[in-house]
Amino acid sequence: MANGSPKVAIRPGTERDAPALSRLRRLWIEENKGPIDDPDYEERFEAWWARTESQRRVWVAVHAGEPIAMMVLTLVERMPVPGQPLPCWGYLTNAFVTARFRNAGVGRLLLDEMLAWARQEKLARIVLHPNERAIPFYERAGFGPAEMLMMQTL
Repeated sequence: MANGSPKVAIRPGTERDAPALSRLRRLWIEENKGPIDDPDYEERFEAWWARTESQRRVWVAVHAGEPIAMMVLTLVERMPVPGQPLPCWGYLTNAFVTARFRNAGVGRLLLDEMLAWARQEKLARIVLHPNERAIPFYERAGFGPAEMLMMQTL
């Protein structure tokens, strides 16, 4: 990180991180929508965490022992093709950095770790649906429009 910036470590998320990531997710949503009364949220988060463990990878940015940012990559494993390695791609979701650490390189550290892992695992592609503010961030990292994808909103 830049001179004078707090020391941040990036590591894979584990089951131990689920409560902290649940809090980060709530903080993210409430930043945009205000407080939300949802007493069952943490229970639903824990169930999601357990249910999706084999289908996702999580990276966590930690400062002073506390998670301050996260990035989730949902894995999509396609049907095998004869004569080709197993095709797999990732959908980058839930990239969030707490306000205090934004614009200090934390998001880029997370993204670099995720991309290094994706290359090592030979993923075919990473797709995402960024908000307007995040588009320049992802463009600087080499992402561009995904013209070959189609979508139907249900």
